[in-house]
Amino acid sequence: MGDYRVPDGRFMAGLTGRLVELLADGVPTTCLSMYLAPHDAVVRDAVTAARAAGLAPDVRTMAKAVGSDITNVIRSCLREGTFGAAIALFTTFLANDRLLAVSEFTKQEITAAARDVDAHCGTRFAQECQRRVEISYPPVDTSAYVDLDPAAVDAALARRGLSRDGYVLFLSRVARAKGVDDLINAYTGSQAARKVKLVVAGTGPNLEAMRALAAGDERVQFLTDVDDEEKPLLMAGCAAYALPTRPEQEFVETFGIALTEKMLAGGGPVITTLTGGTGEAVGDTAVIVGANDVPGLRAALDRAVLHMSEQERRAMAEAAREHALGFDRFRVFDDLFAAQSAS
Repeated sequence: MGDYRVPDGRFMAGLTGRLVELLADGVPTTCLSMYLAPHDAVVRDAVTAARAAGLAPDVRTMAKAVGSDITNVIRSCLREGTFGAAIALFTTFLANDRLLAVSEFTKQEITAAARDVDAHCGTRFAQECQRRVEISYPPVDTSAYVDLDPAAVDAALARRGLSRDGYVLFLSRVARAKGVDDLINAYTGSQAARKVKLVVAGTGPNLEAMRALAAGDERVQFLTDVDDEEKPLLMAGCAAYALPTRPEQEFVETFGIALTEKMLAGGGPVITTLTGGTGEAVGDTAVIVGANDVPGLRAALDRAVLHMSEQERRAMAEAAREHALGFDRFRVFDDLFAAQSAS
């Protein structure tokens, strides 16, 4: 089920009804919910309605969890003592024919959350999650990031007053867990800052705080209007891409799609941390620093911008792109449905 902007009652009912109509045709169907809420509810309600109406749909359901759509809800339930809601969430998830997680880290997080519920409620969700949850990485539209027109890259940079290899790029949600403050502090104290700008592209709850942190430093440029067309062009032109994400109570990176997008686009090396599922996203193709390690991040910026040879940069870029191509959406779905057919 695709995303939508207004999940009100009428829209949800219409979406459910449309799916019932499709199931009524009797064609063998696989329903994949890319998020548990509210997508899985639409699928579940439609299948239930079709069966209750005697339509006997030939359907199998798959639910894909990004992690936070289970773990954040479960943690909230445990803090508030609303164990019934936690039981309902796991029961709904496990009712699907196949259970998917976007990374091995996500699977372990789901299983750990299930153990917490089991400990409080006497249920046995964790054992079933450990046994049944499969890994299916996020599908990426690789065609939007490879084979970019060099003239389009140069034109996009010129519009922003930038030049190739003339900036370090952060392009993600500007939130505490993304480590933007660590990046600004590392950059302003680095030798690399004498050569390149720092571009912070994105919006989020910490945007104004990050503007205040960088106040008065003209080398730090904030972009809040980057669209999907411009995003790969900025990635392709940067001297390095930094995402120093760190674990926070409200969010842990379960994979890191922005990392794979950057790896596809080319440009300078990726600098990131091994937080959550980022190691699965980048493999051994990135410069790795510790979470919350500002001196280490500063050294990584200097290495990427000042000390890395062109040959090393090219080799890293080629390895990174090859790794990221493994997340191409056609490969991901082919693997997913090949396993579906085999079962």
